[in-house]
Amino acid sequence: MTTKQLETKANQIREDIIAMLLEAGSGHSAGPLGMADVFTALYFEVLNHRPKQPDWPERDRLILSNGHIVPVRYATMARAGYFPVSELKTLRKLGSRLQGHPERLRLPGLETTSGPLGSGLSQANGIALINRLENNRSRWTYCLIGDGESNEGQLWEAAMLAGKFKLANLTVIMDRNNIQIDGPTEVVMPLEDVRAKWEAFNWHVLEINGHNFDEIINACNEAKAIENKPVIIIAHTIPGKGVDFMQYDFHWHGKPPKPEEAKKALAELRTLGGKIRSEHE
Repeated sequence: MTTKQLETKANQIREDIIAMLLEAGSGHSAGPLGMADVFTALYFEVLNHRPKQPDWPERDRLILSNGHIVPVRYATMARAGYFPVSELKTLRKLGSRLQGHPERLRLPGLETTSGPLGSGLSQANGIALINRLENNRSRWTYCLIGDGESNEGQLWEAAMLAGKFKLANLTVIMDRNNIQIDGPTEVVMPLEDVRAKWEAFNWHVLEINGHNFDEIINACNEAKAIENKPVIIIAHTIPGKGVDFMQYDFHWHGKPPKPEEAKKALAELRTLGGKIRSEHE
C-alpha cells in the first residue's frame, strides 16, 4: 500500500475505535488510538497472514500482551477482512466475539487470550521456541506490549529468558506512550533507561516514531535481519492520537467517550481524513 493508503486506513480505524467505544459505553480510548498506525502497518504491510484462512499454519503469530487496547486490533482485523466491519458494534456485548480483552476461542485470528498484564511475552517466548524447534524460519512471532505493563516483574523474567535462548525469531513492539491508568509512567513507576534495560538482557533495541509508516515497516524488516538476538522496537506514540482533546491525557487511558465527545472526535478525524487525501493529491 502507499503511504496515503496506509494513513487513510489508520484514520478509518481510529473512527471505528471511537464508534465502537461509544456503542459499548466502556473500554479504553488512548492506547487504541495511539497504536492505530502500528497495527495498520502490521496487518497491511508486515504480517504474513491470510484473513480468510486465519488458522493457516504458516502465518506469523501476533500476541497482544496489553489486551485492553484490543479495540484497535478488532478494527484493524475487520478492515483487513477477518470479519464484517458491522460486527465492531458488538464490542463488549453479551455473547459477542469481541470482548473487552482478546479471547482466543471466541474469534479466529486471535492467537492467545490476554488480560493479565505482563504475561504476553511469556506466551510469545513459547511460540517462538516451538517455531525454532520445528526449524521453521518463515514463521515470525510478534508481541505487542505496553510501557505501563512493563511494571510487571514477569515481563522482565520473560525478557531474560528470550535473551538467554537468543530467540532471534521474536520481535517485540513496545507502545511507549508514557501513560498508564493512574498517571504518567515516569510518575507511577519510572521505566527509564528503558533501552539500556533491554540491552542488558541481550536484546537488540530499535527506537522509532510509532506514527511514521516508513519507520515502522523498516524496523520490522531490520528486526528479521538480526541474528542471535531477539529484537524490541520501542515505538514512541501519542496516546489518543488524532483526537485533540484526548492526546497525551492519561485520564483517557481507561474510559470511552460520551456521545458529545464521540461526535467531536469523529468530526475531527473526518476532517483529518480529508487533509490526508488533499495532501497526497
